[in-house]
Amino acid sequence: MFIIYDLVFLIVAIIHLPVYLFRRKFHRGFLTRLGFLPENLQLGRPIWIHAVSVGEAMAVRGLISELANTYPDNKIVISTVTSTGNKVALGFARACDFVTYLPLDFSFIVRMVFAKIRPAIFIIAETEIWPNLISCLYSKDIPIVVVNGRISDSSFRGYLMIRFLLKPILNRVSLFCLQTERDAQRLMRLGVSGNKIKVTGNMKFDAQDYTGERSAGFADGRIGLGLKDKERLLVAGSTHPGEEEIVLEAYKKLLAEFPYLRLLVAPRHPERAKDIEKLIIQHNFRPLRTSQIALRPVGLSDLRPIFILDTVGHLVDYYAVADLVFVGGSLIRKGGHNILEPAALGKPVLFGPYMFNFSDIAELFLENQAAVLVRNQDELAKKSRDLLTDSSLALQFSRRAKGLIRENRGATQKNLGLIKNLYAKISL
Repeated sequence: MFIIYDLVFLIVAIIHLPVYLFRRKFHRGFLTRLGFLPENLQLGRPIWIHAVSVGEAMAVRGLISELANTYPDNKIVISTVTSTGNKVALGFARACDFVTYLPLDFSFIVRMVFAKIRPAIFIIAETEIWPNLISCLYSKDIPIVVVNGRISDSSFRGYLMIRFLLKPILNRVSLFCLQTERDAQRLMRLGVSGNKIKVTGNMKFDAQDYTGERSAGFADGRIGLGLKDKERLLVAGSTHPGEEEIVLEAYKKLLAEFPYLRLLVAPRHPERAKDIEKLIIQHNFRPLRTSQIALRPVGLSDLRPIFILDTVGHLVDYYAVADLVFVGGSLIRKGGHNILEPAALGKPVLFGPYMFNFSDIAELFLENQAAVLVRNQDELAKKSRDLLTDSSLALQFSRRAKGLIRENRGATQKNLGLIKNLYAKISL
């Protein structure tokens, strides 16, 4: 079976190699994905938590903190796939913990990494299926727990086609802590035993407890951006190619009525800052990267630049000083991004129709009139205008959103309790 998985993964790796080269995915930490960990690594029997990227890392932050308090003698290994997720994890990991990258799912690499880490338990954030890794852990009697598990519409359709291959792998997982009953039903249709499934909710609602903490100390953010008292700020967060053009055209329309409205564009991938600079210039605006704000000439604020967030880990800080937030990845078919962060800060939130990566949250917010759906450039301009004009309307959206977040908290503690019960059965 290992040979089959290795062959399949090798084919997939070869197919994706040009994409990796084009997107410059071979970062400094890539060697660790090949199994090259520090020679002097001494971890004992750690708790290993895997969070693929930024969103998953932030979602499990509270759980990691609780596990560290519950098991102070255990070190914690945090693995990611993306470099941005790695940076976020480094920001909250303890000095004794080990932040690394998930090994590529070849059996010989997985075994090499396992021999050095030797986890007591392995926890996966959301639902990532790595056959060789799961099989290796299972063969060593290491409990495997999925937390914040979810199965999107597109993933479910694909999984059903290879159900006969997935079923034995999925049933090697000890426990699934899922976001919704729909996820549970889908997992059972894939052949997972019902006694391994628990619906505990979405930990991303709990992650907002840290939003205020991360924005604390940024009260002078408006001054940092050079915003005057009468100026207001629209933040377009986690945008993708094709969306910045829409945002800029909508901004042009808004400026006619709100000449003191300022714009900050935060691309999902900060390395795109140069491309966005060119786009802003094409639209007859002056770009200014946030990393260069301290270097701007005196009086530049009078030139009304459009800001570009070109650093990782600071989006929440700028959400904190926004008057209005558009969350990207949603006007194009990317599936949207996290709307809970700006909502938790009391900001009116707009997003597009393509929110399939956050479908349950998006539906919940729209059903309760806690966020605003915009389908195109004209709607983005019109509905932004409504919120900027009517402060009571904006406040109603903000209050309803905060109420939904409060009502849906608690998944982290539920997951912690289930993990503690499983951990108690481990013979170290």
